[in-house]
Amino acid sequence: MKNILRQVVSQILLTCLVIFVYLTPSLAQVEKSQHSEAELVSEVESIEPGQAFWVALRLKADPEWHTYWQNPGDSGLPTSIKWEMPEGFTSESIVWPYPERIEVPPLTSFGYDGEIFLLVKITPPTNLTSKSVKLTANSKWLICKELCLPAGAKVSLELPVKNESPKASKWAQAFNDTRAKHPLTSSDWQFSAANNKDQILIKVVPPPNFKSEVSKLTFFPFEGGVIEHGSPQNFKKTATDYSLEVKRASDATEPIKELKGVIVSSEAWKENAKEKALAISISVAGDISALGDIENTTTVKVTTLEQPISIWQAILFSFIGGLILNLMPCVLPVLSIKVLGFVKQAKDESTKTWHHGVVFTLGVLLSFWALGGGLMLLRAGGEKLGWGFQLQSPTFLVFLSALFFLFGLNLFGVFEMGTSLMGVGQESMNKSGLLGSFASGALATLVATPCTAPYMGSALGFAITQPIWVSMLVFSSLAIGMSAPYVLLSLSPSLLKYVPKPGAWMETFKQFMGFLMMATVVWLIRVLGLQAGIDVVVVLLLCLIIMSIGAWILGRWGSLINETRTRRIAQATMIILVATSLTYAISTARNEAVIPGKTSSIAEDGIAWQDFSPKLIEDLRAQGKPIFLDFTAAWCLSCKFNEKVTFSSQEIKDQITKLGIIPVKADWTNRDEEITKMLESFGRSGVPLYVLYNPKEKDPVVLPEVITPDIVLSAFKRLEEGSQKTVTNDSDNTTASGQK
Repeated sequence: MKNILRQVVSQILLTCLVIFVYLTPSLAQVEKSQHSEAELVSEVESIEPGQAFWVALRLKADPEWHTYWQNPGDSGLPTSIKWEMPEGFTSESIVWPYPERIEVPPLTSFGYDGEIFLLVKITPPTNLTSKSVKLTANSKWLICKELCLPAGAKVSLELPVKNESPKASKWAQAFNDTRAKHPLTSSDWQFSAANNKDQILIKVVPPPNFKSEVSKLTFFPFEGGVIEHGSPQNFKKTATDYSLEVKRASDATEPIKELKGVIVSSEAWKENAKEKALAISISVAGDISALGDIENTTTVKVTTLEQPISIWQAILFSFIGGLILNLMPCVLPVLSIKVLGFVKQAKDESTKTWHHGVVFTLGVLLSFWALGGGLMLLRAGGEKLGWGFQLQSPTFLVFLSALFFLFGLNLFGVFEMGTSLMGVGQESMNKSGLLGSFASGALATLVATPCTAPYMGSALGFAITQPIWVSMLVFSSLAIGMSAPYVLLSLSPSLLKYVPKPGAWMETFKQFMGFLMMATVVWLIRVLGLQAGIDVVVVLLLCLIIMSIGAWILGRWGSLINETRTRRIAQATMIILVATSLTYAISTARNEAVIPGKTSSIAEDGIAWQDFSPKLIEDLRAQGKPIFLDFTAAWCLSCKFNEKVTFSSQEIKDQITKLGIIPVKADWTNRDEEITKMLESFGRSGVPLYVLYNPKEKDPVVLPEVITPDIVLSAFKRLEEGSQKTVTNDSDNTTASGQK
């Protein structure tokens, strides 16, 4: 008996061990050396063939000990990594967080105390067939206090290979925190520098919309022999700019012609952001007095809108954009139902139609305030978000899919809400109608966010860079523009004479709108699948079936023709089924959420798009290549419309091939901070955005939000002519150079 029991226990332990090994997504070990430890960690739990991912060498020094930056300063050595990877894998260089000045008199070094993550981008081959891969980093570093000790470790990491978007690992937050310490590569600040035999003077001019007050700047050169590392850096500020004076290296014999390094500020370089470090590469004048001439300033800015819009222009553009939103396919079904409501109310003398128009406007306004205010608060907390940010959340997509699905069932007549079959008091009907008008306004706002109408892009881009009161003013103008036609209808019911009289057609039309609602659900589920994978989609579909059962029960036994007890049971059953299934679907979406910025490829259109990265753009521009950059997202209906109309054109494809244009797609379906930063550099906060880099011109060409083949071909023509003509779109009043 004891032997049998022992065998059973052994089998259970062995099974548990096998399950543990199978379910463990990555295996990594911590290597400890004297006064420090090292570990290789991944941002994702698994990898997908052909899809780049990030790993990091995690170094942790004992208290009062430190490791070194890429330029260690007066003493030390930078950390190095030599990779051992399967065939076909490639690695990029270490992305260094900005360092600290470490004073060990008489020496000053640049490095890191405590824990640091050195990020490296790894790209696997597309034909990867193995079930798992092992990455090994042969790392060497110097760990110092007063005494310096060489250290090294061979750290490995094993990751499973799956043909699906990877999940974020437990280290994902540490990766995001580290990225906030990576230097920005572009900014709308202006920098200039000059030197004499003893000093280097760096002049820094903030952009007009920068409201914070910088109290300190520190410069870290990429290479040694440029400055005296231990000398004080003298910071000064005036009413219009800042300056930093640093001592030239005493052994520097040649004049400095170019200054390269990282400049760290006490404040973030952009409003509502976290990044305090900025990589600069600026020409250096030979005479410090030359800095008095702003003409000689070398700007770090890579891309810019030449003429920023004013507050009043932003308000006007947002109002016009709100008007145009009503014609967008994502908004039209909801608002068509609202117009039907106005038709009914106009025939009822006891109903004050203008009340419904005002309440509808209030629903739109409060919803825009909630979305806009939430966006600004999150950005103030350091989040890199833009317009439509909620659609980058699988949790929100699940909620919106369920809401639209139930709305569609309601339009089909599966169940009724807010109506009476037996007749109730008119006062109650009016109250329910007002609540419906408010809900219609809120729902219209929710479905409007995937769309960016003409004029909206520049207005919203302006809004997120301004103080909160200006931002909310722009969002309010957008809301008023969107609700204006319905306020006009509610105030002038006589306009409804152009609409057919009430009749059976209204019920038919309402049910037809239900099919459009279901089409919207299909679109939302597709976006969810791109973000969270097929498993989440299957769970959501099963939950929608359960919700439909609840809706059917409510429609079958919840009407006023049934007894009160029967109605209450039907209503409770509906609530329980919808709440539990929705909760389960949301929980699944949250647990299965993939790492931000990683999505499946957007539908092919016959164009060989390359995946966006700032380095790719920099490399292609350095090679003098023309680039067409498409900022898009799977949830952006305006983007999809443009792609269908424009990029399916054979003439467009032929010109791309003929002119050697490199098409690059920036997929913003999931959150991606690099894409968000790039959008902000063009003064935009959302998609779509289309940019053409012409090697014959200094500044990139920014096309309108709504493009046609003719607009794109006109922009391409500039590549052949090299002219400075402006491509315009009358409907948007937007020049291709981005001027308003």
